[in-house]
Amino acid sequence: MAMRFTILGSGSSGNSALLVTEGARVLVDAGFSARRLGQLLDEVGESLARIDAVFLTHEHGDHADGLEGLKRFPHIRVFANEGTRRVVQAGLTWRVDWNVFETGSRFRFRDLEVDTFAVPHDAQDPVGFRFSHGHEGDLVAPRRTLAWLTDLGHAPLNIRHCLRDCDVVVVESNHCPRLLQADTRRPWATKQRISGRHGHLSNEAVRELLADVASPRWRHVFLTHLSRDCNSRAAVEEALGDVRARLAGCRFSVVEQGQTTPWLELA
Repeated sequence: MAMRFTILGSGSSGNSALLVTEGARVLVDAGFSARRLGQLLDEVGESLARIDAVFLTHEHGDHADGLEGLKRFPHIRVFANEGTRRVVQAGLTWRVDWNVFETGSRFRFRDLEVDTFAVPHDAQDPVGFRFSHGHEGDLVAPRRTLAWLTDLGHAPLNIRHCLRDCDVVVVESNHCPRLLQADTRRPWATKQRISGRHGHLSNEAVRELLADVASPRWRHVFLTHLSRDCNSRAAVEEALGDVRARLAGCRFSVVEQGQTTPWLELA
């Protein structure tokens, strides 16, 4: 069975995705209430009762708020580094089945190989993930790799290296700088945090990152975590126009808030 993937939702109101293999069903982040996660999973033919694990990138509510409601599903294992575990557990009323990893480590969970890497964001110890499944040269189950990279203010060399040998890249394209600066509802300090080196990637920053790496192996790039007020599909597509032309063999999908993506099979 090939690895399958769907983004259940992405944005400041919540982030979560589902990755399915023959041996595992895992959520990447759980930023919706457990009730809402259950609804989103039901819409794609799955359920929380069938989930094996949650992998947390960091402790912010739009990535981890669902853990409180998961006390009704104690079989679900939660993977996080110590910094994230400590902050999240302090806010919960129950003891999670934590599986703590060191940032930068590689480990296996069932038939998934998981690489973790540090990302610059204003959280305790935020990470990105690379999930790999299958084997090189295997015609039945070829090796496929998906990178999950959201919530970062800039992309240092370690991140660029992690993206090169991937088939699918999920990366945030959070804001349009022009729309952010024109926004009258956000105070100056908030705008500085968002646009800072430990905030969120702008459309232009994502364009530079993708243009720099531009791996011929990429088959699909998902642009996620769009600001509802300070970004738009049109702004993302305009900023990435030349990159999309260069990577003609790669599909690009802009994931807006409230959107669940169709299943993608990494065959």
